[in-house]
Amino acid sequence: MNMKHLFLNFACATVLITFGSTTVSAQSTLKLDTTFAKKFDPISGPGIPVEGNGYGGWRSSNNSLRYKGNHPKSVYDLNWGNTSSTEAIDSGRVPPILPAIELHVRDAVVTLGGDGNYYMTGSTGDNIWAYAKGIELWRSSDLMEWSYIGLVWDIDKEADEWVREWRRYPNDESTQGVRAVWAPEIHYLPKHDNYYICFSMCPNGIGLLKSSTGNPEGPYVNCWAKKNEMVAKAIDPTLFEDEDGSVYMTFSGGGTIYKLKDDLSGFDGSGKKVTLSPADTNPDHHASKCVNRGMGDFGHEGAILFKYKGRYYHGGADSYYGRYSSCIAVSDNIYGPYTMRHEPIPCDGGTNFFVDKNGDLWSSYFGNDTKSHFREKFSVVKAQVLDDGRIIPALEQPFVPENKKNAWKTKWDKLWKPLTVQTGIAVPQANEAAEDPAAYYDLKGCKHDSLQKGIMVVSCISKDKQRSSRKIQVR
Repeated sequence: MNMKHLFLNFACATVLITFGSTTVSAQSTLKLDTTFAKKFDPISGPGIPVEGNGYGGWRSSNNSLRYKGNHPKSVYDLNWGNTSSTEAIDSGRVPPILPAIELHVRDAVVTLGGDGNYYMTGSTGDNIWAYAKGIELWRSSDLMEWSYIGLVWDIDKEADEWVREWRRYPNDESTQGVRAVWAPEIHYLPKHDNYYICFSMCPNGIGLLKSSTGNPEGPYVNCWAKKNEMVAKAIDPTLFEDEDGSVYMTFSGGGTIYKLKDDLSGFDGSGKKVTLSPADTNPDHHASKCVNRGMGDFGHEGAILFKYKGRYYHGGADSYYGRYSSCIAVSDNIYGPYTMRHEPIPCDGGTNFFVDKNGDLWSSYFGNDTKSHFREKFSVVKAQVLDDGRIIPALEQPFVPENKKNAWKTKWDKLWKPLTVQTGIAVPQANEAAEDPAAYYDLKGCKHDSLQKGIMVVSCISKDKQRSSRKIQVR
């Protein structure tokens, strides 16, 4: 053996090995420290009924796990501070919903299955910046009561090697190890009559699974043709099946849509860049990195793509007046152009929209900003679609407690209910355009074009100098 050409792959930093007078430099991967990650339970488990008003919750991160609730663990940081607040519900932006279940889950998504049941999954385990066992699943017949199916995909037993690997986080210089599933989504595709799960691994890497039995419980196997290879080095994938059976994928913050092959084993050609026209150039509607890129983004993560009553909706999660919300735009064609970018359900970022058994539209919700009244818990918000395709929270909300429904109606009437005015008549003074309904507005000062039949948006400045918009229906 020529000792001058010996290279060893130790799980440590650069190693210098000397053989006589010859020094060999052996480059290898730094050993990752999993001490922090393995402090946390990698499974969320069944959950329990909601206690009290459901406020508080969890706030996971790569250095701690904050908690406010009745069931603390030794690994929880109980210094909650301003991690959540009632700002969004006090202002009327968000209905005062209860969580559907007392359960730690982020990025919660729901699909209506072929058997008439609803299925929910999301990022689970105590800390998604640390360690997850795999993908968990819950089932409900009515969206109100949820039962635990369990772990339907076990990384150690069923995943490809690239998924099982521990990665560096939060950056390339870190020695902190992480192996966590980010934002898995379950989709029942009627034309394919099967269940599919797309997912990403922290900090990046997308995979696609399919049920090998046609049942939501699985087992799930790799759907991608190239084994042990990620779909893309990205995060937050989502799937959409059109009426003709074509299936599409987008990911990260959206903006590019990929058609999949008929068997979903790969991309059917290159992705198509879609445009937002006009772009939303209000910096208050974007995260800072989107502002720095010129504000042409649909979102900065949490991609969304769906169709409802003939219209396509595309977008992603973004920071909208400090709320982590799914911001979406509307088109008559899947490849756009998309228009009317708006915040349909405040504080619902990182989730999905789904259609129930009656054909009504809903958004899932988990709360990921300080303006939400709970954090990292699953719930759903019923949506209403306006005539031009924009989406707002519906008045009727099953998860709003009876003793809060009157207050919610009052706020909804002021903030969300479209105004009806006669064509050609000037918009009257009112406090109907408020970003904060406690602030009063003079709509005579609003900038708006001549009124036309349908839905228009007026832009206003409040007394405290905050800009906001209001949907007004003209008949």
